[in-house]
Amino acid sequence: MNTPQLSVVIPVYNEEEGLQTLFDRLYPTLDNLGISYEIVFINDGSRDRSAAILREQFQRRHDVTRVILFNGNFGQHMAITAGFEHARGARVVTLDADLQNPPEEISKLLAKMDEGYDYIGSIRKQRNDSWWRHMGSRTMNRLRERITNIKMTDQGCMLRAYDRPLIDAINSCKEVNTFVPALAYTFARNPAEVMVEHEERALGESKYSLYSLIRLNFDLMTGFSVVPLQWFSMAGIAISLMSAFFVVFLLVRRLFVGPEAEGLFTLFAIAFFLIGLTLFGIGLLGEYIGRIYLQVRHRPRYLIQAVLDKTE
Repeated sequence: MNTPQLSVVIPVYNEEEGLQTLFDRLYPTLDNLGISYEIVFINDGSRDRSAAILREQFQRRHDVTRVILFNGNFGQHMAITAGFEHARGARVVTLDADLQNPPEEISKLLAKMDEGYDYIGSIRKQRNDSWWRHMGSRTMNRLRERITNIKMTDQGCMLRAYDRPLIDAINSCKEVNTFVPALAYTFARNPAEVMVEHEERALGESKYSLYSLIRLNFDLMTGFSVVPLQWFSMAGIAISLMSAFFVVFLLVRRLFVGPEAEGLFTLFAIAFFLIGLTLFGIGLLGEYIGRIYLQVRHRPRYLIQAVLDKTE
């Protein structure tokens, strides 16, 4: 079997309204590249007609189309992981199905890889998202970089290119919770970034709520660094020292000034602060223990209902 030069991995979740537009733009774009390619769609448990539309597209272009049908919804990054495990290309590009990242920009990533880079990230030139997503993404990017030392200018842009050795390294990992771009960055020998266009979602709606974005970034920071635990440990040491000094201060004050009750509410405020900090630390510790718990159960990361492939 000939190895294609390029594999395009596209997770799909409830995108029936925009799939035909994606097909109309993606296939001509890849045909014009003049290289052999395959497109690997992963239907992540869609509840609409996405699976049926992907089946129809496979029948029309079975020469370059492969479809993986999940048995349920396992998340975007598990879908990308499954796509990586089935992709055969020497280079792999990930692309969202919502067309916010134009498929015409794929050539920019491949041209950058031709310069000797093994991992190409992308930066959206002009984001067409809501203001709260834009500001939240910028804030979380800065915080994530300080905690994990992973330098991705635009972590929310999934238009990325990976060289085959990098894909093989990612496939060797069996993490239950992961963030694929960050995982690739830890393995990349020579990463780079390019500026790409960004379009407003024309059809359908975003699959990421505010809670989902917070949850994703929490997983990212706890999955690639123990710095949050170290910060909390240092905060505990600092508070313990301040508490010791405060006890000495209260003792000296009692000896020289005498007993008084005016500082009662101050003590209450300090106690509530320390209780809140303790609960936060317990929750943070629980995040790491929870990740260990999910990993050691050794349950399947995803279940595949069917694979549509002309060779299978």
